[in-house]
Amino acid sequence: MSLSAPSKFTLREITLFSMLGTLVFCAQIAMEALPNVHLTGMFILLFTVVYRTRALIPLYIYVFLIGVRWGFGVSWIPYLYVWLFLWGAGMLLPKKMSPKVATFVYPAVCCLHGLLFGVLYAPAQALLFGFDLKTTLAWIAAGFVFDVTHGAGNLVAGFLILPLSQVLYRLEKRTKR
Repeated sequence: MSLSAPSKFTLREITLFSMLGTLVFCAQIAMEALPNVHLTGMFILLFTVVYRTRALIPLYIYVFLIGVRWGFGVSWIPYLYVWLFLWGAGMLLPKKMSPKVATFVYPAVCCLHGLLFGVLYAPAQALLFGFDLKTTLAWIAAGFVFDVTHGAGNLVAGFLILPLSQVLYRLEKRTKR
């Protein structure tokens, strides 16, 4: 399916993607005691691997729910684009990757996104708060420890993507019979 092609969603798809977006949100809340350690990146890459373009639906349901919970303020604005980088990286991965390669590629992509989170978040901070380059770089450097924690958490969580994608593929095959 191309991005420009109109498509109708079945009731099953509307329900499924709504539940998946809510699952990401609930997982984030459940893990909020651990700073920058969560399953969000794992879920976004998992849904991208399995559902491709349609993974944007649960992604933006999650982003919307984050806004509802914590407010649609300046800290929420980067969420509109930060997760697109992970989704885009997932879209660039081969559809049929060998399990041996996928076992390490998926966690590596998740880890890289976590490590770069502050860098990806920084343009919005710079624009919204009028940071110059020096201030923006200082802001990124100040958050580097949190990005390392984020990357490490994403690396560990990324090892769940291959087994969970295999489960989702089987469930999708079953429901299409």
